[in-house]
Amino acid sequence: MSDAESKQIERMKSILADQKSAFRADRQRSLAERKADLAKIAKLCRDNVDAICEAINKDFSCRAREESIFGEIVFVINDAEHTAKHLKTWMKPKRVSVPMNLMPGKAYIRRDPVGVAGIVAPWNYPFQLAMAPLVAALGAGCRAMIKPSEYTPATAELMKSLIGQYFDEDQVAVITGGPAVGQAFTQLKFDHLFYTGSTQVGRLVAKAAAENLVPVTLELGGKSPAIVTANYPFESAAKSIGWGKLFNSGQTCVAPDYVLAPKGREKEIAKAIIEVAQAQFEDAGNDGSYSAIVSDRHYARLNTMIEEARAAGAAILQPEHDAEAAKAARKIPPTVVLNLPADSKLLEEEIFGPILPVLGYEDLDTATDYISDRDHPLALYVYTTDKAEAERVLDRTLSGGVGVNINLLHLSIPDLPFGGIGASGQGAYHGETGFEVFSHNRSVFHTGKWHPSRMLAPPYGKLIEGLAKKQLK
Repeated sequence: MSDAESKQIERMKSILADQKSAFRADRQRSLAERKADLAKIAKLCRDNVDAICEAINKDFSCRAREESIFGEIVFVINDAEHTAKHLKTWMKPKRVSVPMNLMPGKAYIRRDPVGVAGIVAPWNYPFQLAMAPLVAALGAGCRAMIKPSEYTPATAELMKSLIGQYFDEDQVAVITGGPAVGQAFTQLKFDHLFYTGSTQVGRLVAKAAAENLVPVTLELGGKSPAIVTANYPFESAAKSIGWGKLFNSGQTCVAPDYVLAPKGREKEIAKAIIEVAQAQFEDAGNDGSYSAIVSDRHYARLNTMIEEARAAGAAILQPEHDAEAAKAARKIPPTVVLNLPADSKLLEEEIFGPILPVLGYEDLDTATDYISDRDHPLALYVYTTDKAEAERVLDRTLSGGVGVNINLLHLSIPDLPFGGIGASGQGAYHGETGFEVFSHNRSVFHTGKWHPSRMLAPPYGKLIEGLAKKQLK
């Protein structure tokens, strides 16, 4: 560990101590204060659109401006404003009924802020996936420390600078640094730790948090399938799947990871998706609207997966493109793969890139069995004109979220909880669910000076014996 990393680790420990002290001094931020915090987030976004887009573009070497605006900035603005709009209702104590044998009295649930939140953000949407959890934490009245990914340093440094302009460090702080700093961050005694990233690292984060009994929310990934049924127009399915898969070049946790198509029609849907890709990007290698792969390491991994599949006899379909330009720009052209061996890495690992295997299924139950035999995916998509078919897929599978005849956009609906299950995640957020993540449901039973329970004390006599018999009836 370098001296710089050691200093950064000591600094973040000091910030955590300051934030905990500040929280103890101001445990209940008012509705007005919380709404003001959320307004700062929205203003930060609106006032720095160009800087945010430029930083993300620098980290990726090429990220479509439109993808950064809609996938990162607008998303956070909408989230902050939706939270502010509904915060008064969410903050209200919830009255619950009191059984007659415990009357008189009133019972209610307070939603108290848990304290200081730790937020670990990934590289694929480096701004949105740091700021959206922050919106939830600030709405709940918490303080927060954010650890951005070291793979997107320009965005991390910009967020550190911007957050420092809008918030005091004892309320919100950004901690930059490499893996050693990140590991130390997950070992801190936060009041809640929120992690977005890979399942592999998520296991390590959960283990580190468990040492301090820190509750965690894990937003992970997984292989999200798209089932296309025989009754659904393949051209329409291809347009939807192609858009979702190629947004941010497939570097999206809920992007379709593979397609299940009716047996014998795999090539038909594969060609239709390639035609969509060609229409969207005339030449992926030279198109500024087609995002690059974030790092050399990830680019090499994706290329290796393609070449392993090719060597195993799979058919590799790609639209026309300048291969040398694509390589120089660190771009993987849109790729659809057919005839994959069952043990292919493309079928075993989350792809996280613009590569889409297409598999055939005999009947709908075969397709759902294939999905259910594997880890629960973060998302599942089904394309069908038959509502009963859609319900059958839902009944026979389990996933974090579902899109019927659409993909990706379920996560943009503020009142839908977003999160996985099992290997694809633990816990959910967005909207009121996000507010609840950083809140403690605190039970309160309030009585007057005297209560009948005072009678339930030794020495027990006939009166208590009679009450006991009555209760047992």
